[in-house]
Amino acid sequence: MLNIVLVEPEIPNNTGNIGRLCVGTESKLHLVHPFGFVINDKNLKRSGLDYWVHLDVSEYANVEEWINSIPDPSRVFLMSSHAEKSYLENEFQDGDWLVFGKESVGLSKDVLDHFGNHLTIPMSKLIRSFNIANSVAFVIGEAKRQIGLKV
Repeated sequence: MLNIVLVEPEIPNNTGNIGRLCVGTESKLHLVHPFGFVINDKNLKRSGLDYWVHLDVSEYANVEEWINSIPDPSRVFLMSSHAEKSYLENEFQDGDWLVFGKESVGLSKDVLDHFGNHLTIPMSKLIRSFNIANSVAFVIGEAKRQIGLKV
């Protein structure tokens, strides 16, 4: 099972879509407060549809609480548009932690400095970033593909 982490998500529709993706890929969703919405937001529920009840989800009061729950920090991969290594060059394993930052600014320097594995998603220079739900889908898809090849 992959662990998908959203640090301080701001947009309920994105979180709902990612929750639905986690249900479909049998991944666990980790949500790190503060949020830019309340968890019972109607947009979150609409995006997640009726799949939210099947979601394996944990919430953390802050980054420190989340970090303390990680059994193996070497298997934590932070997505950053500033990273040099592509997620397509990484070797994923079952149980890995794939971490995404808030929609407006990404991951903070403090979070980035806490872990050594930073990955980027290759993209045209014409855009700053992909939508977070799309980014999560890209990376989960590649990680699941690799894990499936090893089974």
